[in-house]
Amino acid sequence: MDAGQIIALGFLILLGFSLLGSILHNGALRNALIWGLIFIGMFGVANNWDDISRDFTQQQTTFTDATIEVPKGRDNHFRMTLRINNVPVDFLVDTGASQVVLTQDDAARIGLDPDRLAYIGTAFTANGEVATAPVRLDKVQLGDITDTRIRASVNSGQMESSLLGMSYLSRFESIEIRQDLLILNR
Repeated sequence: MDAGQIIALGFLILLGFSLLGSILHNGALRNALIWGLIFIGMFGVANNWDDISRDFTQQQTTFTDATIEVPKGRDNHFRMTLRINNVPVDFLVDTGASQVVLTQDDAARIGLDPDRLAYIGTAFTANGEVATAPVRLDKVQLGDITDTRIRASVNSGQMESSLLGMSYLSRFESIEIRQDLLILNR
């Protein structure tokens, strides 16, 4: 069972005790059920506090001067939204990717025609070998930082998300990971 299922089961048990307590007229038994409900509720919250607090904590990228802090997402990956040619594009940060890699959908959204690109490159991915088309991104914005002429490629295969690789990340002075936080310094 995952944390969400355990929490749901706990609340169903609490609901069952509540209904049972309202049916019973014995005051001592009702009080024992109320205390049982309180105990089960506190136990459920304590055991799932990390998940509960993470859900209520704002998970947003923060920008201060030349520092960008990116919190790890629920899927244990760092994700960022950059503006490519003034179009917001969601990226998975991938320090193992040598370049920025766009999905065909994202390439089309920023003004490239995936059907007219020359897929002359090759990439070796976890899903096997795929053809890639080299491109240059005219304008890439992350917060107040603007870069031009970033090397990238468009993947001919299916991808869940575009990848923010080292052709962009290497423009930062340092890249640091502290627990659940990615820190980029310019």
